[in-house]
Amino acid sequence: MSAHVHSHDHGHSHGLVHRSIKRSREGVRAVVLALIVLGLTAAAQVAVFVASGSIALLADLIHNVGDAATAIPLGIAFALRSARAERWAGLAVVRAIFVSACVAGYEAIARLITPADVDHLGALAAAGAIGFAGNWLAAVIRSRAGRRLDSPALVADGAHARADAYVSLAVVASAAVVAVGVPVADPLIGLAITLVILRITWQSWKTVRHGAGRGSGGRR
Repeated sequence: MSAHVHSHDHGHSHGLVHRSIKRSREGVRAVVLALIVLGLTAAAQVAVFVASGSIALLADLIHNVGDAATAIPLGIAFALRSARAERWAGLAVVRAIFVSACVAGYEAIARLITPADVDHLGALAAAGAIGFAGNWLAAVIRSRAGRRLDSPALVADGAHARADAYVSLAVVASAAVVAVGVPVADPLIGLAITLVILRITWQSWKTVRHGAGRGSGGRR
């Protein structure tokens, strides 16, 4: 009898450990894949920013770099299989979004005070399109994994990336408006992007706070 009970307990325990490890691996895989996508997106945008000097693109670029950096705390949280670490990672995501908004806003105001020409408009529009595609793909990766793994932090990061995809389209709009002879539109669009990022900050904070009281399938 005791041998049978021991065998049953062992199998049950093994099953729990297996699910935890599987969740950890899936979470890390999603985070790393999204990081690669956003890293390649940011690298392409850096090259275009150096050539164009667009503040709208800089605002989008700063935000994309910050978005990619959120993979670090999220990856660590999933690797540790810790619900508490995952909640802290969610707060780190929110903080990264807010900091990127502050930097983008500062750069936009500085360009309004000290105007400068925006060049290579075709490449600028292409960079915005690349930003849209990269962020949309990252959003799909994060959102699907977040729902599957019941991770509020990963869901928030997915919503963040999806909103970023639409923000990147503003870079395309900036190139178009500057092309028709309204260069002041570039920093103004940069400011508009800043406001969108601040809205994303608030929405992500609500998502993370709402999920803070729920378990996430890992250790406390």
